[in-house]
Amino acid sequence: MDIFDSPDIKLLVFDVFGTVVDWRGSVIAEGEAVWKDRGLDIDWEKFVDQWRAGYQPAMDPIRNGKAEWNIIDVLHRQILDDLLIEFDVQHLTEEQKIDLNYIWHRLNPWDDAVDGLRKLRQQFTTTTLSNGNMSLLVNLSKHAGLRWDCILSAELARHYKPDLETYQMACDLMGVAPHNAMMVASHRLDLLASQQIGMRTAFVHRPLEFGIDGLREEPDESFDLIVSDFLDLHRQLTSDISLM
Repeated sequence: MDIFDSPDIKLLVFDVFGTVVDWRGSVIAEGEAVWKDRGLDIDWEKFVDQWRAGYQPAMDPIRNGKAEWNIIDVLHRQILDDLLIEFDVQHLTEEQKIDLNYIWHRLNPWDDAVDGLRKLRQQFTTTTLSNGNMSLLVNLSKHAGLRWDCILSAELARHYKPDLETYQMACDLMGVAPHNAMMVASHRLDLLASQQIGMRTAFVHRPLEFGIDGLREEPDESFDLIVSDFLDLHRQLTSDISLM
C-alpha cells in the first residue's frame, strides 16, 4: 500500500519530549554549566532522571479524574519542590526556583531535528502534539530553532496523552481526518494510542533519550514506518516505497 494512495498523508503530528528534543542531555548540560555555579552542585543525571520519573505519576490523577486539570509547568514545579527537599537544596530563592523549573522551556533539539523538520514542512503540514503546555512549547521551539506550521498542546484538549481525546483534538483542529494524519514519536505508547483513532504511525529511534545505559524503546510491528531520524523520515515519506 503506497503512502500517497491510501491514505494520502497530509499532516505530520510530532511528539516533542524525547522525539524532537533531547530533554535529558539538555537539563544535565545546563545544570552542570549554569546551576553548579549557583550552588546547585548535585548529581545532575540522578536529579533529571528523578524529575522525569515523576512526570507520569503527576499526570495520572488528572487523567483518572481524581485531580483538577493543571499544566505541565505546574506539575514540573510540584515534582521539583519535592526533589529539592530530597536533595537537601535549601538556598534557592523563589525566583531561582521559577527559573530552574523553566529549564524545560530551554531544551535543545536532536541534531537532525531542525533540518529534518525544514525538509518535511516543504511537503507536509507539521504540528506539535505534546503534553507540554502552550507557552512551554512556544518558548522551547524558539530556543531550539524549531519551525512548525502549528503548535498544539494537550492543554487545548485538557487531556494528557495517551488519552484519545488529545489525538482527536489535533486532527479536528487541523481539519484532517485521522487516516490522513501520521503521529511521529519515539514512544510506543504514544503511537499505539494514536492508532486507536485511525492515525498512521512513524516510530523514530532515539536510543540516547534516557542516556547510554538507559531505557531504549523498541517499535511495534504494527507501526507504519520505523525511522532512524527525521531525515530518514523525510526520505521514506517522499520515496516511492510501500508502508511496512
